[in-house]
Amino acid sequence: MEGSQEVTLDSLGSFGVSIPENVSSFNDLTPTTLISICCQSLNLLGNIKDEYGNDMPFPSSVEGSVSMDDRFKICSDISLAFKNLGYVGDMNYSKFLYPSEEDSYKLVRFLVERLSGSSEAVKFSGKGNVGMRQNNSEKISEYFAQEPDSEEVDLNLQKVEAILKDLRVGELLEPSSLKTDDAPVAVNDPLRAHGMPQNELFSESTAEAVESRSGAIENEETADEKDDGRVSTSRKESEIQYEAENLLSQEKVLKDELSASALQVQHLEEEFGLWKAAADTAFDESHPMEFFLEQLNEQVDAKRHNIRELESQWDAFRNPLEQKKRSLEECLYANNPGAQEKLQKLRDIELDMQFTLSEIRKREEEHLELSADLRKQPKIASRRSYTERIKEITKNSGKLDADIERILRDTRELQLESNSIQERLHRAYAVVDEIVFREAKKNPVGRQAYRLLTSIHESFQQISEKILATDRIRREMADHEKKLAAMASRSLNVDKVQADLDAIVKENEYLGRQLYDN
Repeated sequence: MEGSQEVTLDSLGSFGVSIPENVSSFNDLTPTTLISICCQSLNLLGNIKDEYGNDMPFPSSVEGSVSMDDRFKICSDISLAFKNLGYVGDMNYSKFLYPSEEDSYKLVRFLVERLSGSSEAVKFSGKGNVGMRQNNSEKISEYFAQEPDSEEVDLNLQKVEAILKDLRVGELLEPSSLKTDDAPVAVNDPLRAHGMPQNELFSESTAEAVESRSGAIENEETADEKDDGRVSTSRKESEIQYEAENLLSQEKVLKDELSASALQVQHLEEEFGLWKAAADTAFDESHPMEFFLEQLNEQVDAKRHNIRELESQWDAFRNPLEQKKRSLEECLYANNPGAQEKLQKLRDIELDMQFTLSEIRKREEEHLELSADLRKQPKIASRRSYTERIKEITKNSGKLDADIERILRDTRELQLESNSIQERLHRAYAVVDEIVFREAKKNPVGRQAYRLLTSIHESFQQISEKILATDRIRREMADHEKKLAAMASRSLNVDKVQADLDAIVKENEYLGRQLYDN
């Protein structure tokens, strides 16, 4: 029972409900602690409405200094919220002000069920991340199981470098080939061969062109040939430029791939070294596993100490520079109020960042301390035992459901049979009553028989009513006995109840005096 109580409290704490450290079972729960836990859980569930449809906020904690009137109001609101959430059973403020161990267990288990129903997507996502991590670890182990050869990697790198050198040589040869291709064009150009500039050709007058028709035709042919040569040259230049850009892009891609593969090889070599060291540690029988763990912890502590020293040195070096920077900024923006305002905002943001970083460091230190404490804590029962318990409970629950269904079916059949018997009795009584009533009209003996029949019928009807009333009274007695047993096990402190009533009376008198004074 204690194990299940501890598991229930741990489950409630995993949803973000703060539970005091001194509470390890439901016997340790005080009324104030139970009320605080219920308020936090209801705030996490949200969408709690009162009887008028308004939102019901609850305080995060209930201190001992809260008045009894406020406590009664808070407990009444909590009981109403439990009813709205579907709690089955008796529910009022006394469940929270004077709780028993059984009541506390029922209330906390109900809250855990509701909170777990509202957070299943988170759990599902957590399971998916675990599967991804397992797949990644399996892939890494398969890669190192193949034991790649470093010589093959070096050969691949040499091949890539050779390809890059060929590309560079091709780029150097293409401009030279361009020049050799352009040389015949320059030689075959009639204008350049005769030493006639283009400006002089087109500066001739139109009269001379009309007189010498054949000379004009020759000039036009020469110009057409020159234009064709320029077009072909520009086309070749564009093609060569496009090929050069393509080769440059290919070279850049190959360089990126080369650097990425080199980094990947380096990373894999480091991981291989780590795996090899881990394997040597695991198969080393001369030292226990705790010895290697202590060595790793010492190395981690030493590196953490070095990091702190470096941070302190950096702070000592940075502080005078920042002061100098601030003084220079103040001198620079002394005559500009808008710049001063922006500078002040920037400094506020820097202060907030420093405060946030300090908080993060504190939280990290607390996390490390808590992790160390968690490792020192004794190990609880394995999850397999809890799984077996849950399976057994589920199996028993299925059996109980089958028994309840069978009992309900038998009860239904008995009810139908009882109804049919009652209908037959009513029909038989109606027939007998009619026959005897006819005979009672004829002679006094029939009249006497009719009186006896009616009296017998009334007596049996009274007997049946008394039997039903007795059965109802027995059920009520059983319910009252259960309630009395629960109250007896609750160990209600009469003195505490009387003290609460006295406190309520004093508060009412004080409020009455305040109203009278106002």
